[in-house]
Amino acid sequence: MTKSTGWNAALFNKYHCLDKHNPALEQFKLPVSALDRCNALEASRTAQRPLALNISIPFCANACYHCTQKTTVTKDRSRSTAYLKSLEQEIRMVALHISSEQPITQLHIGGGTPTFLNSMELRQLMRCLQDNFTIISNNFSHYSIDIDPRETDWATMGVLREIGFNHINIMVQALDPDVQRAINSLHNPEQTQTLVEAARTLQFRNVSISLMYGLPKQTVPSFTQTLNNIIELAPDRIILQGFHHHPEQHPIQKRIDKKSLPSSAENAQILQTALEQLSQAGYQYIGMDSFALADDDLTIAQEDGTLQQTILGYTTLTDADNLGFGAAAISQIGDLYYRNTPDMTRYQNACDAQQLPPAQGLLCSTDKKISLAITQALNCQFYVDFTPIEQRYNFQAKDYFKQQWPQLQQMDSDGLLHLTDHSLQITTQGRLLTFSVCQLFNNCRA
Repeated sequence: MTKSTGWNAALFNKYHCLDKHNPALEQFKLPVSALDRCNALEASRTAQRPLALNISIPFCANACYHCTQKTTVTKDRSRSTAYLKSLEQEIRMVALHISSEQPITQLHIGGGTPTFLNSMELRQLMRCLQDNFTIISNNFSHYSIDIDPRETDWATMGVLREIGFNHINIMVQALDPDVQRAINSLHNPEQTQTLVEAARTLQFRNVSISLMYGLPKQTVPSFTQTLNNIIELAPDRIILQGFHHHPEQHPIQKRIDKKSLPSSAENAQILQTALEQLSQAGYQYIGMDSFALADDDLTIAQEDGTLQQTILGYTTLTDADNLGFGAAAISQIGDLYYRNTPDMTRYQNACDAQQLPPAQGLLCSTDKKISLAITQALNCQFYVDFTPIEQRYNFQAKDYFKQQWPQLQQMDSDGLLHLTDHSLQITTQGRLLTFSVCQLFNNCRA
C-alpha cells in the first residue's frame, strides 16, 4: 500500500484547520486517585504488559514565544536539582508496582528542554531508571530525547549516547533569522548540522527534525529554503507541525503580533510546496504531521500493519502501557488515562511527601474504546475495517454513528474518503486531513 499523499486545494480549504489539539486531554477532567493508579499498575503487572516510559523536564533557559507547553523559564540551572529529586521519588514509588519481567524497550524524555539538565544530572536520572526498571540497552530499543540546538553540543551528544539514547528529535522549528527573532529562538543552521553529524558519528539509530509552518514572518520562499536546508541533512524523519496561535490559552504567545502571521492562503501554499519537496526527497507521509524515509522503523511498521498510536504519538511497540513521570506527564495504563498536575509546586510537594502527584484523567468507557479503535486505525493505516470492532463491542457502525454518517457521506462525495457500511478508507488526497475525520469519531458518545 503506497503511503504517499496528494494535494487538493478545495479539500484543504474546506477541512483543514491549524487549531488541532489532543481531544483526549480535554477529557482529562476527573481526579485520578493514587489507589486508581496502583490498581491499574497491578493489573499491568499481572498481565505482564510491556512498558514505555516518558519523562517530563519542564524547564527552559529561553522563552520561545510560540510555545504551548507550561514550562519554567529560568537561567538558574540549579532549579533542576530539587525537581530531579522529586522525579526520582515518583519513579521509585511507581516502580514498586512493576514486575522485573516487564521490560522497558521504549523511553522518551521531553520538555521543556531535557538538556536543561547537565551531564551529571542526565546520568543520575538514567541510573535511577536503571535501578528501578528493567532497562534493555540494545540496538532494538527505542530511547529518544528532544533536544534544542541552542542547548546541546558534541559533548552532550556523547553523554546521551553513552547512557543509552539512540533516537534524537532536534527541535529546530525555524531557520530563517526573521522568523527566529519573531519567536525568540535564535540559532544558526550550522548548530543543527553539527548535531546531525554528531548523531551519525556516534551511531544514533534515528535522527528526527521538527519544523513549524504558520509562524510569524514566515513566507513561502523562506520556508522552502528552510526545508531544503533540512532535507540536505537527510534526517530519518521530519515532523511538520502547524503553529497554533492561542494567546488567550498561552500568554507567552501575546508577544507575537497577529498581523505578522501568514494568511490562510500563504499557509496552504507553504504546505503544498513542502509536500512536493518532501515527496521528491523520498519522504513518505506517515500521518499526524510525520514524514519518514522508506527504511525508517515507522514506515516499515505502517507497511506491514504493525504501526501503533499511543497518546504520545506513533510507536512500533505493541500493546504497551505508558508510564509518565514528572509535572504534566501523561500515562496510559490499560484503560486508565491520566495526566500529572502541571503545577510544579503541587507536583514537588506531593512527591517529597512520598505521595503520588495529583492527577486528572479518565477511565475508558466502551464508547471511548470504540472511538480509539477507529481513530488509531485511521491514523496508522488511513483505513478502518469496522467489522472486527463491531464484533468486539457488539454494535453496528452505521447505526452507532448515525449522527456522523451524513458528514462522512459528504466527505465521501468531496473525495476525502471512501465509505461503505463496513469500512472507511482515506483517499490519497485526503490523508493530510485525517484529523478532521477522526474528530467526528472523537466527538461522538465517547
